[in-house]
Amino acid sequence: MSLAAGVTPSPLLAADPPCYARSVNAWICPEYVEKYAPELVDATVQHVYLTVTSVALGLVLAVALALFARNRPRMRSLLMGSTTIVYTIPSLAMFSLLAQATGLSPTTVIVGLGLYSLAILVRNVLAGLDAVPDEVIEAATGLGYGRLRLLTRVEAPLATPIVMAGLRVATVSTVAMVTLGTIVAYGGLGNMLANGIDDSFKAQVLTTSVLCVVLAVLLDLVLVAFTRLVTPWTRGVAT
Repeated sequence: MSLAAGVTPSPLLAADPPCYARSVNAWICPEYVEKYAPELVDATVQHVYLTVTSVALGLVLAVALALFARNRPRMRSLLMGSTTIVYTIPSLAMFSLLAQATGLSPTTVIVGLGLYSLAILVRNVLAGLDAVPDEVIEAATGLGYGRLRLLTRVEAPLATPIVMAGLRVATVSTVAMVTLGTIVAYGGLGNMLANGIDDSFKAQVLTTSVLCVVLAVLLDLVLVAFTRLVTPWTRGVAT
């Protein structure tokens, strides 16, 4: 998007230009938000989709991997080390490698960010499961709970607060990292942010940056509310 998109030079504009014209280029510009509202909405929707899908993928993988490795010390250590190494891979290299299989598509961003989130989510799932008191497990086993019932009815609920704490961190982190999807042309608000930076378009840079921050805060608040809803016994305890 060009800085002067939709602006035709004229004596009238020169005398009283809109705040997103090149001759003014203001940081705060209601006119820009009004005119480009459809583009901003589309970019925000894509940003939310990429964030939620990536974190959901990461959570599913993290739970499966944590359950497999929790009672296997060597596998557990390998898993923790592997997720840390994956997190250190630069996004350019990660997306470039994934694009060989998934192409320049949202799938590349979703898989890449899902893998990045494992560094946070795997640790919190394991920590949540480890935090379940042994006496509670023994009591449930004594009452005849099988492995699956013990996991779903006892361990999972008690591990939820810690898992959700990790999910909040992973979600906020992913909101920021979605902008890196501009590498493959699927970065949500990051696409407009990158264009604004390239064109020195201050209003676009500030607006998209603020929207990213607002989006991160809103998603975090949603997760806080959901955690309180599913863990009523923790209400009144700081999260």
